[in-house]
This record gives sequence, structure tokens and C-alpha cells, in this order.
Amino acid sequence: MKSIVYKITVLAAVGFMAQGCFVAKDYKRPADVKAENLYRTEVAAQDSASLADVSWDKMFTDPVLQQHINKGLQNNFDVRTAMQNIITAEAYLKQTKAAYFPTLSGTASWQHQQLAKNSQFGSFFSGSIDTYLLTANLSWEADIWGKIRSNKRAYNASYLQTISAQQAIKTSVIANIANMYYQLLALDEQLKLAESTLENRVESVEVIKALKDAGNTNEVGVKQTEAQRFATQLIIEDLKNSIILLENSMSLLMGEAPHKIERSTLAVQQVNPEIKLGYSASLLKNRPDVIAAEYGLINAFELTNVARSAFYPSLTVTGQGGLQSVDLKTWFNTNSLFASVLTGLTQPIFNGRQIKSKYEASKAAQEQAYIAFEQSLVTASREVSDALANYNNETKKLEIRTQQVDALKTAADYSDELLEYGLVNYLEVLTAKDNALNSELDLINNKYLQYAAIVELYRALGGGWK
Repeated sequence: MKSIVYKITVLAAVGFMAQGCFVAKDYKRPADVKAENLYRTEVAAQDSASLADVSWDKMFTDPVLQQHINKGLQNNFDVRTAMQNIITAEAYLKQTKAAYFPTLSGTASWQHQQLAKNSQFGSFFSGSIDTYLLTANLSWEADIWGKIRSNKRAYNASYLQTISAQQAIKTSVIANIANMYYQLLALDEQLKLAESTLENRVESVEVIKALKDAGNTNEVGVKQTEAQRFATQLIIEDLKNSIILLENSMSLLMGEAPHKIERSTLAVQQVNPEIKLGYSASLLKNRPDVIAAEYGLINAFELTNVARSAFYPSLTVTGQGGLQSVDLKTWFNTNSLFASVLTGLTQPIFNGRQIKSKYEASKAAQEQAYIAFEQSLVTASREVSDALANYNNETKKLEIRTQQVDALKTAADYSDELLEYGLVNYLEVLTAKDNALNSELDLINNKYLQYAAIVELYRALGGGWK
């Protein structure tokens, strides 16, 4: 018995020393992944500081919006699903960590055989045999070529990928809630403007009727003015409907049934942070979707190591021992003890090309993962460039639009006075008022689009999840 234990110990030691023959490669980020100078901007980054380093509660200071974001991070269906994906990946990771240890199983059985008298054993026994068996089965495979190690690394990368995926979802949830919140504020402002305009247009109808009675205009002018009032009413109805639909969408983001969304006003918002892009290479550590894509590449790389190790022989040690007896009374007797040990190297020779096919498939999967990683980085840089361009555009337009609104409102005010003196016709007045209203609605939308560009730039740089 001592010699058996000694031999098993020697074999185990040989297996552990053989792990020094590890053939699996260590992952290194591909050298041809270019992470510098990805932003399309004339202003080069002076330091590593980035808008993404600002926490979301410092970025969005409206307390009502903060409540909505907190609720979304807790209740959003995608966030909750991603959390379950993390738990699943963690379970598989724990399983791969245990692969270094031998497997041990126990079996207790009773077998009854009724033998034919004319059979080979029936002539020696009384026609039946009862066998009582209590065994322990042990199996262990030495990680000579790093298959187990690579498999553990692959599942670890998969686990970290699910964490990054959840972080990416959180970032999107924060950005989407903030974007919808600002859009609701803009719609509220537009609705307020439209309702105020409707009151003025009701008065305009009365004025044009009085002018008609005075002979200064005709029935066509009255009907055109009434049509303008109806057009304003249609704008109001569309705005009210848009508000309801947007509230429903925002409710879903927060994992709730459709309901009215509490909010403040557009006028009190202060979202005008210092725009800092940082170095484009920071996307590799700030963008959770880019991080997840690289973990996907690591997973595919390690699985290629696993597939490569299948070309080499495997060293396994199996052992079995226990108690066996044909008599229940002597089952737990020392004479019932038995043991067996089997060890050996298994080298695949012909297996219908299965190993080579799996290796080639894993190499192709690794290349696909590399392409996905590279694409995620380039897509992230494009999103940053787009968001920055939109922010700059809306900021420039905001100044111009403000001047346009002032000019058109003044023109509309003058047209009313000139109409009373017969110096302009009613069509000029209607056109001036329509232009004034549309420009004011556009100005409000312009403010929203500036906020939306800031939110998108924050998300594109990888802000929100830290």
C-alpha cells in the first residue's frame, strides 16, 4: 500500500513539473491597434484629463434628473439582465478554477445476479450471486501544455467581459435618461410658447375681423388668420402627444409602467462643462464597450491556446479503491479492500481531423474577435468626433438663432402695426408671425440639441459608469 501511495505521489510530482513545458502563449494587445490621433479635431489634447473622468452626479446636477438616473440604474431591465449574465459567468469561472484539482466520486451499489446452472459460473455457485460494492473513483489530468490554465483565463476574460458589458449598459441608460429628460424640458418650453402664441392668434382673429368691418381687408384675410390659429392648435396637440410618448419611453428606461415624469424647467439647467477630450488612447480604458471587445479578443485568444494543446499528449492519473464482497457480513472486512491505479499518456493520431478543424475554427474566431475589437475602437472615436462636431455646431447656431429670433419677433410686431395703417397686406403679417413662431421653436430645440450633444459626448468618451 505504501508503494502505491509513493508511486501516485511521484506521478503527481512529475505532472506538476511537466507543467514547465507550458506551450500556451501569453496575450499581448496587437501592435497594429492604433489608439492615437483618432479624434477629428484641430485642437490636440494637452493632457490626459477627459470629460469621462467626471462622475455622472457631478455632470448632471439637476436633483430631479439624478433621482431618475438612480432609479434607472436600479430598475432598468437591461441592467438587471446584465447582472444575471455576470453571475452566470462567475459560476463558470469558479468551475474552471477547480479544474486543477482531481475529481473524486463515490459509489455504493448492490448487484444481484441469477445464474443459469448450465452457464460458466452457474456450476460453481448456487444459482445466484450478490455483490456489495463501495468505491471511490479519483481522476486527475496534469496541465502539461497549459490547457487548463488557458481555459481558466478564457473564462476569466468572459467574466470580465460581462462586467464591462453591464458598465456599457449603465452608461447608455444614464445618457438616454438624461437625453430624454432634456428633451421633455424642451417640449415643455415649446408647448408653453405655442399656448402663449395661440392666445395672441385668437386676438389676431378679432383684430382682422375688425379691420374687415372697417373695410381695410376682406374675408380671405379673416379665414387665413383663422387657419393660422388652427395651425397653432395642431402644433400644441402634436407637442402634447410627443410629451406623452417620451414620458412612456423614459418610464420604460427606469423599469416602470408608463407614467408622468417629474421634472424641472429648461431655464434652470446648467450643463455647460469644460469640454476635455483627453488622449484618444484613453478610450481603451474609459469606454466599457471597447474594454468588453478586448476581453472578447482575450477569450478567443485563450480558447485558441486550448485548441492548440489538443495536438499534444495528455497525462492522466485515475485511481479506484474501496470495498467489495459477495457477503454482506464481510463487506466491511479488511479482506474486502481493493485498489487500482492507472496512469498514462494519450496522444491523438487519427480522429477524423477534429482537432485540426477545431484549431482552425478557433483561429478564425480569434480573428473575428480582433476585428470586433478594432471596430469598437474606431466606432468609439467616430462617436466622439460626431458628438464634438454636433456640440460645436449647435453652440454656433445658438448664437445666430438668438439673433434670428429677435429680428423675426420685431418684424412680427411691426407687421401688426403696419397692417392697421394699411401699409402691408395680411399675407405679409401671417408670414412674419409664422416665421417668428418657427424660429422660437427652433431656438428651444437648438438648446436641447446642445444639451444632447454634451450628453452624447460624455457617453462617447466613456463617462458615467465609474
